[in-house]
Amino acid sequence: MNFHAIRQAYIDFFAKKGHAILPAASLIPENDPTTLFTSSGMQPLIPYLLGAPHPQGTRLVDSQKCFRSQDIEEVGDNRHTTFFEMLGNWSLGGYFKEEQIHWVFELVTGVLGLDPARLYVTCFRGNEDFGIPRDEVSAKLWQKIFADKHIDAPIIDFSERDGMGNGHIFYYDETKNWWSRSGVPSAMPEGEPGGPDTEMFWDFGVHFHNKWAEESPVALVRAGRKKQKCHVNCDCGRFMEIGNSVFMEYVKNKDGFEKLKQHNVDFGGGLERLAAAIEDCQDIFRIDIFAPLIKHIENLSGKQYGADQNESRSFRMILDHARAATFLIADGATPSNKDQGYFTRRLLRRAVFHAQKLGIASRCCGDLAELIIDSYGGVYPQLKERKESILEAMNQEEIKFGKALKLGLKELDNLENVGGIEKVSDGLLKTINRVDGVKAFFIHQSFGIPLEMIQERLSARGLLVDEAEFNNQVEAEKKKHQDISRAGAEKKFKGGLADHSDMSIKYHTATHLLHAALRKVLGESVEQRGSNITPERLRFDFSFSRKMTPEEIKATEDLVNGSIKRNYSVSWQIMTVDEAKNKKAIGLFEEKYGEKVKVYTVGDTEQVAKADFSAPTFSREFCGGPHVEFTGVIGHFKILKEEACSAGIRRIKAIAT
Repeated sequence: MNFHAIRQAYIDFFAKKGHAILPAASLIPENDPTTLFTSSGMQPLIPYLLGAPHPQGTRLVDSQKCFRSQDIEEVGDNRHTTFFEMLGNWSLGGYFKEEQIHWVFELVTGVLGLDPARLYVTCFRGNEDFGIPRDEVSAKLWQKIFADKHIDAPIIDFSERDGMGNGHIFYYDETKNWWSRSGVPSAMPEGEPGGPDTEMFWDFGVHFHNKWAEESPVALVRAGRKKQKCHVNCDCGRFMEIGNSVFMEYVKNKDGFEKLKQHNVDFGGGLERLAAAIEDCQDIFRIDIFAPLIKHIENLSGKQYGADQNESRSFRMILDHARAATFLIADGATPSNKDQGYFTRRLLRRAVFHAQKLGIASRCCGDLAELIIDSYGGVYPQLKERKESILEAMNQEEIKFGKALKLGLKELDNLENVGGIEKVSDGLLKTINRVDGVKAFFIHQSFGIPLEMIQERLSARGLLVDEAEFNNQVEAEKKKHQDISRAGAEKKFKGGLADHSDMSIKYHTATHLLHAALRKVLGESVEQRGSNITPERLRFDFSFSRKMTPEEIKATEDLVNGSIKRNYSVSWQIMTVDEAKNKKAIGLFEEKYGEKVKVYTVGDTEQVAKADFSAPTFSREFCGGPHVEFTGVIGHFKILKEEACSAGIRRIKAIAT
């Protein structure tokens, strides 16, 4: 069963069990300035996990494309990727543990063909401090399922300390078997949902356990290490997590936790990892979806994947980064120096660097993007629709990197040796030649030069980077984003927009007015390509091939302000996609929504009250909300800037006063 067939088999399985199929959301979260990327399947569904009714019902299934920027530095081994697809199914207040555990077992063994004897599972140990009990229900359900297959499955606690023994089911604490968007219970903001989970692991069997196994017991003691015992959550390579069923039944409050009004199931299974298990291949990059890409790199470089450890690492960097950048650009994150575009730029420049390490002189990211688009285009048609702009963005970025590299390397060559002393052993010191880590980080950040390239350049001069200082800067940047994310999460989990303030809601409605006005002024070929809302301003990206004239900008402002002055009412209805199209509602139907959508109408109060969809209105668009009730509260609308965002995409920044 190939990569695309696995995805379809999963979706078909749950569709037959009454689940509505959801199309994938964009990698760029809509109206959520607190997080840069969609990094999990549940992220677009937060309001519904908290109790809001979903237009598609209580049973949902999808394959969600995800990007995790925090994993960029992890890429290079045989199982980490920044971009991946997360297979997901949800129960919103419907079925719970018994049905979910039986169904995922039926799926992976009966449909996907995995050997049940090579499946191992984990459950939540419980947390007395928060009053959350051990998940014995899940553990016993698994034990019965294994018994039905004539598999003895003892339940083991503290396998991370004592080893697996003959166990098949294992308890772990909240660092392993609890899920929320913010992590462990202590890190969750008030209002965030979470719950215990049960994870499935595939046993590859052959492995090299304990990276220190070749050392003698004496050497281990001297180094302050202990010989580790193998367990399903160790990193020796024997086991790979292939699926995680979260039983989201708690919500954080000021005193601890309380039960949600509805209990939810949130399953996530990495498509690439499931494919690796089905192919019984420890190296994710050897699954069929990567095969044509590897062959292309081999042809360009004259190198063979798997022949050399360092070269294989470069292969993986190129494979992952080119794939991730292709999807990011398709969703609007064109290379730039800020926000999502910064990570697209970083990915492409790292890919170019590792291509050069393999001896590839020509630009290869665009070639790989074409192969990726050909492979995924049937599932994600927007890749084919935006192929030209994706390839143009990649080619332009490789040209820009060449120019930035010259400037950055010049700055790097000007870094001076600040020296240092390092203790080798008692009574023995050595001097080291190093450069300021903060300055090296500035060059890395400003010119997009990968750390490895910086290290190689300095090494030629007999210098080192002060990695402690450099890493401190990296962690400071991460923390800054995490703090912003967490602050926003405290607001997001209380509903709708990431910032649910009155001003943000006004700007949300203003984006609908702006979208409608642009289509009236520039033509109906204009389509939304992204938006970002904060309490201070709105940002709106749209498809248009040229710079707007001053007259067009003024006409757009006048239309928006006219609709505000008329104090139109804003209302919504749930309808099918076909009904929405027939009523001339606008939106990216094929990409983001299922069979039913929530349609917001802005127009004359009497027309809206009568639900007269044949009557003229100012705006009709599908959206999750929230919005103001009347446009008059928005205030005076002013466009501050209209500029190019990428090829064929323009960007407007505007305020309301």
